[in-house]
Amino acid sequence: METNSDNEVLQIFKESKALLSGHFILRSGMHSEHFFQCAQVCQYMDKVTRLAELLIKKLNFSIMPNLIVSPAMGGLVIGQEVARQLNCRFIFLEKVDDRLALRRNFSLSIADKVLLVEDVVTKGGRVKEALDILNKTDCEIIGVTSLVDRSTDEIEFKVPFQALLKLQFPTYKPSEIPPNIRVVPATKPGS
Repeated sequence: METNSDNEVLQIFKESKALLSGHFILRSGMHSEHFFQCAQVCQYMDKVTRLAELLIKKLNFSIMPNLIVSPAMGGLVIGQEVARQLNCRFIFLEKVDDRLALRRNFSLSIADKVLLVEDVVTKGGRVKEALDILNKTDCEIIGVTSLVDRSTDEIEFKVPFQALLKLQFPTYKPSEIPPNIRVVPATKPGS
């Protein structure tokens, strides 16, 4: 069931051309008719500010975060804005040989209450990779959030997960792409 908030978020994505239609190869290797290119919306700081406001309103914290962590590249802008609005410290995990890594002398301690912020979750692979890194530190992970949850299956992160917008666009294995999509040239716009 769509809410006024959902409609506003969809409108923001459409206005900024962040919600694309066509034939896309996702980072997971799956194919889809729809792609969220959140980098498009992240060009407009007023839209990022509003999305972060809506996301924070939707979250239900039993423990308030004092550190926001985002995986590069997608989660950086929204993660930093969430951190700004919550008055939290912000760090990021970056890609090294297409794997996430904690670098730049960032450190986490037992005092850190971490909220992991991502832009889009499809299969949850990047979030799980980030959680694996965080679980090797002394921090307390209080939850995961994203602007968009486009997963079609239940994803288990072992911590609470809340997205601003839940949309279920079908994804297809390369061998199962429907004919109407197969005729459209596939593009891989990047995450």
